[in-house]
Amino acid sequence: MTRHFLEVDDLSPAELASVLDRSEAPPGRLGQPLAGRGVALVMEKPSNRTRNSSEMAIVQLGGHPVTIRAEELGLDSRETVEDVARTLGCYHTVIGARVFAQSTLVRMVAALDQAGMPVPVVNLLSDEGHPCQALADLLTLRQCLDGLEGRTVAWVGDGNNVCRSLAIAGAMAGLRVKVASPPGFGLTPADLDRVAVAARDGAVPQVELTEDPRAAVAGADAIYTDVWTSMGQEAEAAERRRAFEGYTVDESLLRLAAPHAVVLHCLPAHRGEEVSPGVIDGPRSVVWRQAANRMHTMRGLLAWLVESA
Repeated sequence: MTRHFLEVDDLSPAELASVLDRSEAPPGRLGQPLAGRGVALVMEKPSNRTRNSSEMAIVQLGGHPVTIRAEELGLDSRETVEDVARTLGCYHTVIGARVFAQSTLVRMVAALDQAGMPVPVVNLLSDEGHPCQALADLLTLRQCLDGLEGRTVAWVGDGNNVCRSLAIAGAMAGLRVKVASPPGFGLTPADLDRVAVAARDGAVPQVELTEDPRAAVAGADAIYTDVWTSMGQEAEAAERRRAFEGYTVDESLLRLAAPHAVVLHCLPAHRGEEVSPGVIDGPRSVVWRQAANRMHTMRGLLAWLVESA
């Protein structure tokens, strides 16, 4: 059976740890498992970190990245999602897709599997999750905190796709995740059910929801935030700024965390909204290591997927 990666829990906890271990290995140690092979990167949404990190990871594994913009494909206008996936499957060893809707990824997987094409699909971002970002987040926390077990990361802001994938990954890795969001913007009961299923060895996942940012960050080992308005939500920007007033990760909030606490942000950042310049550009920010780890974890994931195949 072809192993796809649409969310972090498509891996087992042991497999997740294996991917992170591969991500820390020097590129040369992983060999050239993609030598002579192509990897398609479908970009329905604009990308900086995702495109660059993915392309460079593929090159480091000996492969050839082919990035394809949405207007070149015309998903479901010029050609169906299914036909696009099957066509790309004729040429490429892996298909990565950064899409608006999770259903697009699900349709790609179904089309490839039904056609008997052993081509993994990797979620490079969708409305429901951002599992590749979660891999980089875990690796960054593991490096900065000397391990993940029993550590606490506080998420302050929108309970969005990045937050959801982080909560799932945290449950699998033994992290405690505390999420502070305004009413109506937090994780849903369905999200928490998914987190509970993902928890390793039947453990009770340590996910806490609150509306109080100060309560979430108190004593935390890390603070994580993201933009209040994601791509596709631009019409809601003014409403969201009002709703998230008081949720800025600034110096006063950071002082409530543990003295060794680090600050994460998946970028792009809106300084002065979800995070203050003094925090994101300060000495406790690890956002650039986090960005670099997007490449390292993509390399580890692709190596693992190819080996699994």
